Amino acid sequence: MIYIVEDDTDIREMEKYALTSSGFEVMACASGADFFEKMWDDVPELILLDIMLPGEDGLEILSRVRGTERIAHVPVIMVTAKTSEIDKVRGLDQGADDYITKPFGVMELVSRVKALLRRTRAKEPDHDRLIAGGIVMDCDKRSVTCDGQELELTFKEYELLYALMSNKGTVQSRDKLINTVWGYDFAGETRTVDMHIKTLRQKLGENGRCITTVRNVGYRMD
Repeated sequence: MIYIVEDDTDIREMEKYALTSSGFEVMACASGADFFEKMWDDVPELILLDIMLPGEDGLEILSRVRGTERIAHVPVIMVTAKTSEIDKVRGLDQGADDYITKPFGVMELVSRVKALLRRTRAKEPDHDRLIAGGIVMDCDKRSVTCDGQELELTFKEYELLYALMSNKGTVQSRDKLINTVWGYDFAGETRTVDMHIKTLRQKLGENGRCITTVRNVGYRMD
């Protein structure tokens, strides 16, 4: 089930038609209040979230999603008319997994949704438990604790941390991390990796120092 949160009726119906025509089940909502009421009946597999909404805006809704245990893991694509870099950074820093700006093509929207769902469903972990400093990753439970406290990570943050921890001591270039975590068809920039590393370090606190920046190359988990 894909949830659309969009107050513009024409855009909401266009997105719904495009996704249902591609074989997806869709629930369309006009506001954050509508979304949070409906999602208790059917947990979404992915959320398309507009920023400019009446009442609670998209960034506030995103923050609530990441703070709600039932749906904290659900991937989110921000769909918005805002195009400035600061808006994209804010969305990614708050846990968005992808970002698409209006106007956009129907084929691009469907392609982004399919690509993100493929990555969400794709990988089974190769290790049961990974440890680095005070960070413990339980791959069977798909959970991460830091100094004994469980962390709430987005799908991308978890995948990025897994890519680093499963290759501890080995430098991972930005391009390699893009291919591993976002997939070969990802159209964004390597800056996306830096943004997600920043949010990871913030959530890891003192243990964020285990992620070392290798200048002009990428990152390494020590």
